[in-house]
Amino acid sequence: MLAGALSLLGVLALSRFVQVRYADRILPRQGAPEAPMALVFGAGLAPGGVPSPVLAQRLDTAIALWREKKVEEVLVSGDNSDRFHDETRAMRRYLLERGLPEAAVKGDNAGLSTYDSCVRAYSVFGMRRALLVTQRFHLPRALYIANSVGMDAWGVAADEGRPSTRRYVLRETFSRVLALLMVLMDLEPASSLPSPVPER
Repeated sequence: MLAGALSLLGVLALSRFVQVRYADRILPRQGAPEAPMALVFGAGLAPGGVPSPVLAQRLDTAIALWREKKVEEVLVSGDNSDRFHDETRAMRRYLLERGLPEAAVKGDNAGLSTYDSCVRAYSVFGMRRALLVTQRFHLPRALYIANSVGMDAWGVAADEGRPSTRRYVLRETFSRVLALLMVLMDLEPASSLPSPVPER
């Protein structure tokens, strides 16, 4: 019983470390520094193959950052391992339909996880300075991974100004610890795809 309690305390401590490590790099959109690129993480599709409400929130924030000239390009990173669930294609289409030029939108089809998206953004796309765009609950983990692999990354919460949710608290507690371990082990991304497949 004592061992279990100590293990739980260890998990909570490690999760807390990841949560606060780059907390000062989470900024409101208006206060975000300029960066060459924004990295938008996939978050599932709704019926019809369109971005889910959570994903649309992220994409709308990236659009605002581009229009405000905070970023020059947007990299969307998602999962297309299932031909009926192509996040990257849906994300690119969403941005292009809302006025971003094709030259400003890049896609990574092998963003199977937050870790993979960050590592590939750095190693495949040469991303060195970036704004990470996702919901606030997800930003601590994403920022920890991105900055740990060599990026100078800042976070912009797509749900800024909206009530916080406790829906993801338990999942993020363990996911943050897993992220820390993956960084320490310097794991290779799950996919070996060297570069994205262009698609419209």
